[in-house]
Amino acid sequence: MSERILLSHGSGGELTHRLIEELFVAHFDNDQLRKLSDSSLLGRRNDEILFTTDSYVVDPIFFPGGDIGKLSVCGTVNDLAVAGAQPAYLSAGFIIEEGFPMEDLRRVVASMAREAKQAGVQIVTGDTKVVNKGKADKIFINTSGVGFLHPHLGSSLNGRGIKEGDKIIVNGHLGEHGLAVLAAREDLQISSQIHSDCASLNGLINKILNQVEGVRMMRDLTRGGLATVMCELAGQANIGIHLEEDDLPAGEQVKGLCEMLGLDPLYLANEGKFVAMVDARSADKMMDVMRADPLGRNARVIGEVVEEHPSRVVMQTRIGGRRIIEMLTGEQLPRIC
Repeated sequence: MSERILLSHGSGGELTHRLIEELFVAHFDNDQLRKLSDSSLLGRRNDEILFTTDSYVVDPIFFPGGDIGKLSVCGTVNDLAVAGAQPAYLSAGFIIEEGFPMEDLRRVVASMAREAKQAGVQIVTGDTKVVNKGKADKIFINTSGVGFLHPHLGSSLNGRGIKEGDKIIVNGHLGEHGLAVLAAREDLQISSQIHSDCASLNGLINKILNQVEGVRMMRDLTRGGLATVMCELAGQANIGIHLEEDDLPAGEQVKGLCEMLGLDPLYLANEGKFVAMVDARSADKMMDVMRADPLGRNARVIGEVVEEHPSRVVMQTRIGGRRIIEMLTGEQLPRIC
């Protein structure tokens, strides 16, 4: 096999078939994919089915703590998990620039296979296209995902039951993914490297849904960060949200780099973090479950739902003032996922 991607790899001929069989099937191997049909028959289920899709164009494609392959699996798995689904199947579509090193493609595909195995999902179908050199930027990946509604849920976690007093919890430090990608992109020379939090959250979320009652909703904190998600929820549910700045979890490295660059961790992308609203009576139980898992050991209660200022997010600052949190406008960091 050529050590660089050629236009012929996307022609549908011999090189395409060799690429599929020697790389994609070799890494993603499962009974459905081995059939190499145009569609995969997933079988009958009585469960409610959830479906999602996302595309990944992160720059650079390799960064501390992850790469575009791992990200493409984690992102789609997490979109299903926070909606109350048990992720099961993924598709993978690749748009590859002519001349892309085959070794880099192998590395990306191997990373996807490892993360899919760890998350307990199968990549069962896909597509590959090759475009002329200069018509794309290395590699773009689309993953679509199918999951089945968690048996303990009557409907997806849509937040309709949110009420005054519900606690707001995040599972760990904010801003690590955004800064890790930025540092790699700009080759920032920082003494202690920040790693992306890129991770599949379905294992932790499954534990929560099995053990904790009164979970109203969950959302993953990707583009736009915590602030944007909070504003979306406040507006959609017409609720007031109160946050405590002192309770927001952010590592010292993130805080320091944000101060140096003039960035706000509230708006930075995360790829292994989610926010949940839960009945106040279940908050302690939820914290115990989260902190017993490596992906939730830094979980914090960061605020609560309030009656005042409906559709607004207001944060109590460290210096005693109150700050209205607005949705992200513009693009703080482009091509972050």
